[in-house]
Amino acid sequence: MTVAVLPNLDKHGSFELVEKLGKLLKKQGIDAYLPDNIMGTDFKHAPEDKIYKLADIIITIGGDGTIIRYAKRAAQDNKPVLGINAGRMGYLANIEQNELDLLGKLKTGEYFIEKRMMLSVCAVENGRVIGEYTALNDAVITSGFISRIIDISVGVGRDYINYRADGLIVSTPTGSTAYSMSAGGPIIDPLTESFCITPICSHSLSAKPILLGADNKIKLRANSKKKTDIYLTVDGRKTASLHQNTEVVIKRSPNFAQLIRLNDRSFYKTLSYKFKDGRSV
Repeated sequence: MTVAVLPNLDKHGSFELVEKLGKLLKKQGIDAYLPDNIMGTDFKHAPEDKIYKLADIIITIGGDGTIIRYAKRAAQDNKPVLGINAGRMGYLANIEQNELDLLGKLKTGEYFIEKRMMLSVCAVENGRVIGEYTALNDAVITSGFISRIIDISVGVGRDYINYRADGLIVSTPTGSTAYSMSAGGPIIDPLTESFCITPICSHSLSAKPILLGADNKIKLRANSKKKTDIYLTVDGRKTASLHQNTEVVIKRSPNFAQLIRLNDRSFYKTLSYKFKDGRSV
């Protein structure tokens, strides 16, 4: 078995964790690669873009942002990802730093893989594609100013819904526990396939989150009477400026992120543990 270790070295203690992980994997007879711009004993090295071809499994070290970044890239090569938490929340990570003994299950095959739906996001302006992106969590339209209301038209099939709000979130079930939840959206089992449309601070008493089947195509247009700058953000990264004639088309991605589970914590137990409601895992 061959694994690739992709760490976020900006996280405190992550380099020490890489060294510890290298020794542990070597002891278990697992070949391990690091990107060739990261030093580490007990590892082989290769360019990062080639690592996805060489490895059977991708191991990330960091927080949720790290996992999202590498899981989307690994999905292109149909490779599963195991997250080791080195962040604060680490909601998508399956194991903590004190659970590294579970890594022995990789070689024995004592794990299962969760397939997570992703979004294909396309920005089109005057019939020309100006950007294509993949989202594991969400695609968000917001104004460039705090508390500046924008008008957003949401098209599903032949029907349209109009919002006046600070912004709008279209999330996957995985992303339902991220920005969407903070904006009042529902928590969705991550193994289901659906879209959730959640307005941000809507200027309406009747505007509520809407769940849609994953086979729908969503078309978004946004504008501001005050000529406010409007942006598209995908998985927390600002990707495009939107104008009145820009349309954002969102549909289910043909690829799935694959997250490895080594322990038997259910989604609901993880939810309780990570969000600290007082119950134990």
